[in-house]
Amino acid sequence: MLVVVTGGSGSGKSVYAEALITRLAKADKYYIATMKPFGAEGQQRIARHRQQRQGSGFITVEQYTQIEKTAIPTGEHTTALLECVSNLVANEMFDGGSTRSAEELVCDITAGIVNLYTRCCHLVIVTNEVFSDGNRYDRETAEYIRCLGTINRHLAKIADSVVEVVYSIPVKIKGDVL
Repeated sequence: MLVVVTGGSGSGKSVYAEALITRLAKADKYYIATMKPFGAEGQQRIARHRQQRQGSGFITVEQYTQIEKTAIPTGEHTTALLECVSNLVANEMFDGGSTRSAEELVCDITAGIVNLYTRCCHLVIVTNEVFSDGNRYDRETAEYIRCLGTINRHLAKIADSVVEVVYSIPVKIKGDVL
């Protein structure tokens, strides 16, 4: 089962996704962390997420780029949570001076996530809803938002279920979730 969980910052999407993956898991569950620890705010967010899942049995794998290279076992019981696509896109776009076009970046990230899913029984993907604030952004940020939106649309299309978490309330967009 492929599930996409989206929502705004602080919406409760991570808590929802972690609870969902715990219900789906029949064996080990993997937490694929994509957020690089930049600055004090980033360190605090990572610490909050680690504390939130402490004692819940996740095996954490840090994979900031090239998601297809994530070291998890392939199998009928492999269950993983990818947290989150927005960090993955930012890392791929802005770290290491990528020379890929936006279209190549979208294709590479989408293919990497699909590759990851082929190795899992269940994959729950967390992503951000960053498209409704109405602000104007510089060219690079606008390109990032466009790439993230394109990836999110593709993932939603192939997903079995899509859920938007609003004020900690899961709202079913597509399919059924447990």
